Amino acid sequence: MVFVTRRAEFSASHYYHNPELTPEENQRVFGKLNNPHGHGHNYVLDVTVQGDVDPRTGMVVDLKDLKQIIETEVMQAMDHRFLNEEVPAFREVIPTTENIAREIWWRLQGKTGAGRLYRVRLYETADLYVDYYGE
Repeated sequence: MVFVTRRAEFSASHYYHNPELTPEENQRVFGKLNNPHGHGHNYVLDVTVQGDVDPRTGMVVDLKDLKQIIETEVMQAMDHRFLNEEVPAFREVIPTTENIAREIWWRLQGKTGAGRLYRVRLYETADLYVDYYGE
C-alpha cells in the first residue's frame, strides 16, 4: 500500500455564527470570530490517497488528474470565497476548520480514481490543522 499526497493552497473568508443562539450567546461563544464581516485565512490543503502501485503506470494515481479533481471540486468552489454566503454547505453549517475539512472530504470522496481517499489535512495557520479520515 502506498500513500500519495497532493498539496493545494487557497484563500477564503468566513465567520462563526449559530442561528440557534442569541446574538449575545454567539458573541460569548465565538468572540471576534462572530463578526458578520468575516475574517480570512490562507489555507493549505493536503489530500492523501492510498492504493497499490499500478504495474503498468508505476503510479497509485496520476498526480495531474488528482490536481484537476482538487481544482474542480475544491478550488473553484472555495478559493477567494466568503464561505458562509458563497458555499451552499456553509449556509447551514458553521465553517470551522473541522467542517471545511469534512466538506472537502465529501466533495472528493469517490472521485480520486484508482487511489482511495485516505485523508484530508487542512491547515488554517502554520500551527493549526485538522485531519479528516471520513466517517
